[in-house]
Amino acid sequence: MSHAEASTSPAARPHELTNVLRLAIAQALAGANAVVVYATGAVVGNTLAPSPALATLPVSVFVVGMALCTLPAGGIARRHGRRAAFLAGTGCGVLVGLLSALAVLLGSFWLYCAAMVFGGAYAAVVLSFRFAAADCTAAERRSRAMSAVMAGGVVAGVVGPQLVTHTMGLWPPHLFMATFLAQAAIAAVSALVLLGIRVPMPTAAEVAGGRPIGVILRQPRFIGAVICGIVSYLLMNFIMTAAPLAMRLCGLSQEAANLGLQWHVIAMYAPSFVTGRLIHRFGAPCVVAAGLALIAAAAAAGLAGTDEAHFRASLVLLGLGWNFGFLGASALVLDCHRPEERTRVQSLNDFLVFGTMAAGSFSSGGLLAAYGWTTVLQVSFVPLTLAVAALAATAATRSRRAAA
Repeated sequence: MSHAEASTSPAARPHELTNVLRLAIAQALAGANAVVVYATGAVVGNTLAPSPALATLPVSVFVVGMALCTLPAGGIARRHGRRAAFLAGTGCGVLVGLLSALAVLLGSFWLYCAAMVFGGAYAAVVLSFRFAAADCTAAERRSRAMSAVMAGGVVAGVVGPQLVTHTMGLWPPHLFMATFLAQAAIAAVSALVLLGIRVPMPTAAEVAGGRPIGVILRQPRFIGAVICGIVSYLLMNFIMTAAPLAMRLCGLSQEAANLGLQWHVIAMYAPSFVTGRLIHRFGAPCVVAAGLALIAAAAAAGLAGTDEAHFRASLVLLGLGWNFGFLGASALVLDCHRPEERTRVQSLNDFLVFGTMAAGSFSSGGLLAAYGWTTVLQVSFVPLTLAVAALAATAATRSRRAAA
């Protein structure tokens, strides 16, 4: 029996469809968390921050929260089961909404930044949904299960921006305060959905953790998968963090920025209906390569102009590229661990992705403030080149292994 086959517990399979459905619904609901943060973070930050250079700091703190909480969330899942980790995450989702509303009410920039840590923790747990779906699904359906869960984000792409648009002015003069309260309520509903998840508790072998972490880190295919995942998510966050504020600085309205983000998030998740089939048919490396090409096209579209159409085209291409790049890299990670190592390796992968992404998020705001939108886009080609080289090296290693 292969590692992939062994990693799926027979006890989980009777609940396979129900689990994937609940995870997809929870993904749809939880997607509003990230959309609200990205749509409002730089704008609220610009209003409350003591300096314009700190405008995107709340979004950067959100990403830091993702990185800091990924390994603890994986530890909870390994010791107490995935459902316990999911419920802890949705609790953080309620807290980010309530604390953000309080920060706006008090006019406290630093309280708003503190709230973003909990938002990042929630987002880190939500991104583990894709691996949870793969773990409780038969080996031949793992990539499709991951895609089905990520497809739930299509709903978030519609609901999230509209939630911001229709609630941001409901509590004058406190812009977005009602939005943050709605964000907390949606997280509470997600917790109710996740209560019905039926996944087996961790075995003694899973709690032990498997091979030493250094052995896992030295695998060339794991290195390649992590680099591709890092670059896909890093550039998506790097460009998207700056885009709403850049649109405002270019004279576009908040409603235009919300709509641009709506199409971006839809583009992030809509391909998930077919991404799993594409991975199964053409292989994960080819899908990752397509994702990197689309991200390059996104940067090129943004460099072509600064009207609403150019911003929207750039954000849509960026979302498509993230989907192919990130899901393809996640599929590569599934081939890098033994059954008893899954939660540890998966959380390690996400920690490396989000930890590196935090640096990109911090630099995005500084670059935008100091050099402008064009420089943000031009810098994006540097990590893209690194990812292409890593993917080529991984493909070469796989070919040599297959030949041997």
